[in-house]
Amino acid sequence: MMVKVLFVCMGNICRSPTAEAVFEKMVREAGLSDRVIVDSAGTHGYHVGEAPDVRAQIAGRKRGYDLSNLKARQITVDDFRECDFILAMDWENLTAMQQICPPMYKHKLALLMRYASENDTAVVPDPYYGGNEGFNTVLDYCEDACEGLLDVVKKRASMYTPSRNF
Repeated sequence: MMVKVLFVCMGNICRSPTAEAVFEKMVREAGLSDRVIVDSAGTHGYHVGEAPDVRAQIAGRKRGYDLSNLKARQITVDDFRECDFILAMDWENLTAMQQICPPMYKHKLALLMRYASENDTAVVPDPYYGGNEGFNTVLDYCEDACEGLLDVVKKRASMYTPSRNF
């Protein structure tokens, strides 16, 4: 069994691919790549097939994250069934997912920042219409929340491989 984590924002070109890259690196460094699948999607199809915003790529690269191979996609009904954690970047996208998520999977939906310990905020702000500093803020928040998320995912992954120490 694999633990599947999906990060979701509106267009899947700024916040959610950043969170995907951050968490993917943490998963790899924790030795969990064989147990955890990381992905991202958007609630809207505005940018399907596009690479992440160049500003997100530059900010990520400066901290050692590679977003260059990611392509935007829209969340699907299958995602609700297949993913274990479906984490929205803000209230609007959480609400959008709640409206289309089948009732039996709504327990999987949450805000990413619920896992944060250093930043006392509920949402990851959208940097799209702002300056470059907004992309650094997104990275700060994603790094913080993904650390907390990793602890939870490690526990879930260990349920599937009891003979392995994480």
